[in-house]
Amino acid sequence: MSITPYNPPQDDIEIVHADHEILVVNKPSGLLSVPGKGPELADCLITRLQAIYPEVLLVHRLDRDTSGAMVFGLTPHAQRHLGKQFEKRTTKKTYVARVHGKVEEKTGTVDQPIGVDWPNRPLQMIDYENGRAAQTDWRVMKSSDTESRLRLFPKTGRSHQLRVHTKFIGHPILGDPLYTPDTYQDYPRMMLHAEELRISHPDGGKGHTFRVKAPF
Repeated sequence: MSITPYNPPQDDIEIVHADHEILVVNKPSGLLSVPGKGPELADCLITRLQAIYPEVLLVHRLDRDTSGAMVFGLTPHAQRHLGKQFEKRTTKKTYVARVHGKVEEKTGTVDQPIGVDWPNRPLQMIDYENGRAAQTDWRVMKSSDTESRLRLFPKTGRSHQLRVHTKFIGHPILGDPLYTPDTYQDYPRMMLHAEELRISHPDGGKGHTFRVKAPF
């Protein structure tokens, strides 16, 4: 399945925090986290960061069309330390999304396994046979008859998890070129943003919370 042409934004990357071990940035919507296959997909966040921080090391990813807080290691120790936090799910992540329709309940949890939709890659789907466990808590921020604004708290980190889980409950994310292509032309971007990331600092283990306000 093809996705929209790759035309990444050319704005400077916003540096949220930098010290001797870690780098936190605000990834713009429309920019790949890492290079894709082929020279036309070479431009990406980590490549741009390497021009400023040659030592930068990948820890996790955000989808191309998701914006928000991303942390990188600046030393191998920091990369390992942060990687273990994501693996053990001790990081805390908060997202903001605008979704289709009025969400009646105030809070909820989606506990549905996710797997690859092989005939329609890169799409993912709810897969009870081969999918991997995935859980997302959510809370309504505000709601109208046509759309709702949610805070999403993923407990796991499956590919496209928030996009698949919101669609499962009948309230898909607006402006999503993959899962709600009928709304793609009506919005300037996919309405999903990584608002907050809490980690333990690799130097000493103190908890740090980094927040990037949603641009929508």
